[in-house]
Amino acid sequence: MRGKYTWKQRRRLTDPIEEHVAFDDTETKIAISGHPLHAMMVAFPIALAFSVLAVDGMYWLTADEFWPRVALWASGVGFVMGVLAGIAGTVELLMVPGIRIRSASWTHFILAVMLLSVLGLNWGFRLNDPVEAVLPWGIMISALAALMTGITGWHGGKLVFDYQIGTKRPSGT
Repeated sequence: MRGKYTWKQRRRLTDPIEEHVAFDDTETKIAISGHPLHAMMVAFPIALAFSVLAVDGMYWLTADEFWPRVALWASGVGFVMGVLAGIAGTVELLMVPGIRIRSASWTHFILAVMLLSVLGLNWGFRLNDPVEAVLPWGIMISALAALMTGITGWHGGKLVFDYQIGTKRPSGT
């Protein structure tokens, strides 16, 4: 038989996700000497996505054909490094229960996949003729990629700084 509870006890709501046994299991499984591989790798596509926008702007200002070639290489390397970082992040998402259980992790994952699509589009758009690709569509795709990089990175940062996702727990806790 169920015990009698006061109104205040019945009113107390709990979050079933936070009470899940794996909620605090957020330590990285894909790491080198305890440093999360995904966190180390995302710096490259982030920097390169913003660099492509800056390089497109330099071409717009100077009309020097050097800049579209730089943008082609930066967009290609940014896409490839983004795919590699995405693989590491996806494996981490699927392996660690405390990451997988949070909706914020899935939001970051979906945004990152969309961002990779835009980075791939940006690179593919430039492959045939890097100079002709810059204006107007190349610079607009680069601006979209930079905007999406900021949004996706903000969500990833929230996972690390607010939820300590992928961080090593101090011993004794």
